[in-house]
Amino acid sequence: MAKRTAEGKIITVNRKARHDYFVLEAFEAGIELAGTEVKSIRQGGVNLKDSWCSVDHGELFLKGAHISPYEKGNIFNKDPFRVRKLLMHKSEILRLYGKVKQDGLTLIPLSMYFKGSNVKVELGLCKGKQLHDKRGDLAARDAKREIERAMKERQRF
Repeated sequence: MAKRTAEGKIITVNRKARHDYFVLEAFEAGIELAGTEVKSIRQGGVNLKDSWCSVDHGELFLKGAHISPYEKGNIFNKDPFRVRKLLMHKSEILRLYGKVKQDGLTLIPLSMYFKGSNVKVELGLCKGKQLHDKRGDLAARDAKREIERAMKERQRF
């Protein structure tokens, strides 16, 4: 079952993105979908694990995202890995393109959610993590878990 937030109903979250990248900024974009793709998304058939975004000829595209074919869609189903156009204002796209080209950053989809009846994608302007950064994050998460466990034990007594 999808979670609800103030934004809307979360469809999927790209957990690997936050593990592999530092997220510097987040943006919201619409996505151009076919009808059977929306039905498949409503059933939860989306995977953003190895996906990324690129700017080609002034337009923003989502690549590598997998949207499962709708089981009742027969001839109307599209290719699960097809390139999908993302919808943002031209000025935002050009700003993102400049950051990606100049600073060597990457555009990664962080999550997909419903906002009203529209499907939205949260994009992150990201910088890659080195192995020691990932280890540091794991150590911090383990320490936080130990602290919470100790606090819970203390509250029992």
